[in-house]
Amino acid sequence: MTARQYAKKQHKALNRRRRNAQERQQRQQRQAQRDIEALRHALDDLGFPDNLVIEIAGRLRAQKKLRGNIFGLMFPTLFGCRSAYALSCVRGWDKPLPSHLLSALPKRSWLTRLRTRAQDILVPLWRRVESMRPATQSRWQWTWVWDDAVLRKYGQDFALVGTWYRGQHKRVVSGIDGVLLLVVMGDGTLVVPVDFAVRRPDPTGPGARCRNKRAWAQVRLDQHLAALTRRGLRLPAPLAAAESWLSDSKLMRHVSDTQQGTLLVQGTSSYAFPFADGQKVKGADLITGDQWPWRHRLQAPGCRSARLRANRATYGAVTLLLVDKDGEDRFDVCCLASEMPATRFLHVWSRRTLIEQVFRVLKYLLATDAGPVHSEDASYGHLVLRLMASFVLYYTSRVLCKGRVTMDEMLFTVKHHWSSVNCQDLELYGIA
Repeated sequence: MTARQYAKKQHKALNRRRRNAQERQQRQQRQAQRDIEALRHALDDLGFPDNLVIEIAGRLRAQKKLRGNIFGLMFPTLFGCRSAYALSCVRGWDKPLPSHLLSALPKRSWLTRLRTRAQDILVPLWRRVESMRPATQSRWQWTWVWDDAVLRKYGQDFALVGTWYRGQHKRVVSGIDGVLLLVVMGDGTLVVPVDFAVRRPDPTGPGARCRNKRAWAQVRLDQHLAALTRRGLRLPAPLAAAESWLSDSKLMRHVSDTQQGTLLVQGTSSYAFPFADGQKVKGADLITGDQWPWRHRLQAPGCRSARLRANRATYGAVTLLLVDKDGEDRFDVCCLASEMPATRFLHVWSRRTLIEQVFRVLKYLLATDAGPVHSEDASYGHLVLRLMASFVLYYTSRVLCKGRVTMDEMLFTVKHHWSSVNCQDLELYGIA
C-alpha cells in the first residue's frame, strides 16, 4: 500500500467515525425527545403537578405558570444539577424561587397530597383485579414494605436534622431519619410510595418522647388500611415485609390480631430460639449450621430452604425459614406461626428487596440527599416531590414504555440532551 492509498484509507475511516458519531448523537436526541414526552404523559396521567400548581400559585400570589418549575424540582438531575442553586442557574430562575415553592405549603399539606394521590392510584388498580378469580388476585396481591433511611444533610442544620447510624457508612452521620412505606404490586410490576414519617431528634413541648420507627410503621399501615376500607375496597389480609429493625413482638402481634395479616421480618444474629426438643439456638447459629432439614424448591431453582418452628417467650410460636441461594449469603426470615407455604415466603421477601431500587432512584438518580432548603416545611416538600418523581419514573418505564426503557436510560439521555428537547408544557425549549 502506497502512502497515498494509506492516507486515503485513514481519511475515509475518520469520516466514517465522524458520521457514526453524528448519527449516534442524533439517535440519542430523538430518544431524549421520546423520553421527555413519555414523562409528560406520565405526569398528565397521574396529575401530580396540576394538583400543586393551583394551590402554590394561590399562596404565592403568582400568576405565572409553575408546572415547569415543579417539574424541575422533581427531576433536578435531568438538567445535570444536584443543588437548588445549580438548578436556578441552569433554568434561569431567581435563586430564592426553589425555596419559595417548596415552603409554600405546610408539611401537613405536603404529606396529605402524597397519601391522597397514592390512594387515588391504588384504588382503581385493585378494583380492576377485584372482579378476577382468586388465583389471579393472589398474583396481584399487594405487599406492604417498610424500610428506614437516613438522608445525609450538609450545611446548616435545623429541627429535623440529627445524628443517626447509617449502615452504608457503618457509623453515625448527620441527616434526616425517616420511615418509608411502599406497596409492591404483584412481582414488582409497580412500586407505589404511599407514605413516610420523619423522626425528630430532639422533640420539645409537653408529652412523652417522640415515636420510634416501629410506632410510626404501625400508625402508617393502620391509617392507610382504614382509608382504603372507607373508599369501599375489600382487601385481603395484608402481607408485610421489613428488615430486622422491625422485628418487634408487639408489632407482629398487632398486624396478626388487628389486621389478620402476616409480618415477615429478617432475623437477627443475637435472637435466641428455643425449639421443642429443648435446644436453644441463636440467629448466628441458624446461618452457619448445616444440620437443618434443607429442601430444594422446584419453583425456585438454585435455592434451598429449611422451615423450622420455635416458641419464644415474648413472641409465642414463630415460624423460621432459612434460605440458601446460589451466589448469595444465607439469611433467615421469621414471622408468627403460619401455615403459609415456603415458596410464598420467598415471593414476599423478594418483593421487599425491590425497595432497594426505590432508594437507588431517590438517592442516586434524583439526588434526594442534596437537600436544597433549611426549613421544615420546605424539607417535607423536597421529600414529597422526590417520592412522586421516583414513582413517575417507575410508572413511565414499566407502564408507558412497557419495560423497554429503563429509568437509568431515560435520565441519561435527557440529562445529556435536555437542551435539544422541546416540551412547551414543561417549559423546555430546544436551544441546540
